[in-house]
Amino acid sequence: MKLDRKEIIKALETISVAGEGKNMIEGGALQNVMTFGDEVVVDLVLSSPALHIKKRAEVDVMKAIHEHVYEKAKIKVNIKVEAPAAEKKAPEIKGKPIPGIKNVIAVASGKGGVGKSTVTANLAVTLSKMGFKVGVLDADIYGPSVPIMFDVAAERPLSVNVDGKSKMKPVENYGVKILSIGFFTKPNQAVIWRGPMAAKALNQMIFDAAWGELDFLLVDLPPGTGDIHLSIMQSLPITGSVVVSTPQNVALADAKKGVAMFQQESINVPVLGIVENMAYFTPQELPNNKYYIFGEQGAKNLSEDLQVPFLGEIPLVQSLRESGDIGRPAALQEETPLEESFKEITRNMVQETVNRNKSLPPTEAIKITTMAGCSAVKTK
Repeated sequence: MKLDRKEIIKALETISVAGEGKNMIEGGALQNVMTFGDEVVVDLVLSSPALHIKKRAEVDVMKAIHEHVYEKAKIKVNIKVEAPAAEKKAPEIKGKPIPGIKNVIAVASGKGGVGKSTVTANLAVTLSKMGFKVGVLDADIYGPSVPIMFDVAAERPLSVNVDGKSKMKPVENYGVKILSIGFFTKPNQAVIWRGPMAAKALNQMIFDAAWGELDFLLVDLPPGTGDIHLSIMQSLPITGSVVVSTPQNVALADAKKGVAMFQQESINVPVLGIVENMAYFTPQELPNNKYYIFGEQGAKNLSEDLQVPFLGEIPLVQSLRESGDIGRPAALQEETPLEESFKEITRNMVQETVNRNKSLPPTEAIKITTMAGCSAVKTK
């Protein structure tokens, strides 16, 4: 017997698709029907991968054809699952907005000693040279070095009146406004605070400061992934983050954790890119030679693996260390390889910030949804 394709399609109209409330024709589940004498092949596309739904669809097709068309028909049912694409949730920007501050950039590293504060200071002065209004918040409570790098270690923030409230006026040098816990401690005094006390000090520097109008506030975070980082991201609307690393595997392993912290679902801060510091050594007397002391392009390769932008590399140059020690960031030097490196990195960071602000909404404060790692909360 030769089966009629139209009769088969009409029979399939009697079958409803589980969970959709429509028959196979109306719901678009039926893709094709092919007949070969008394044989028929039915191609279906379902939105649910559930095994019981697929099995029910197969049984219903065979039953409908046997009852309404030909009881001895040889039937083959091919089922393909195409689940509807889920909408991608865009990262939300975190924290309570500070009036007048357009972009807050967190500069982080997985470990200490990779030059995070040096990068922060030179990004800040480069942004200032480009005409942006810039501030730096030194959030490295236990090792504040920004005052030394800006040659303002002996300065103290003044108290000013803003709308009837007393506020701290940031110290300023090289066109950059600066606040640091280093302004409030003696040079030989160690800061021995627990997390809540450190968080309180940070909140004062953030919200009790007269920052004024800023295009960028760079936050120099402490090394690692800990309590201070969480406090900052609960307090500030972080536009994006920059992760600093050196090329060797030991540093890259921790830099990967730094990126993972920002990308964690409960934090969800966009990573603007990775900076490779100490990328290579060039002796002053051999300016065309490059010696890859810590490995070659490790941070660049990491950025490709993690699919985050690579912002640029900074060579290992003696003058970079000297400029930080004397409090005059190397990016202030004119027409040097260091100035060019920081210009490129800064331009890339600004471009990534522009891209981020075009494609993502502003951030709201992160919320703690687990007490893992915290002390138990007493209840009455």
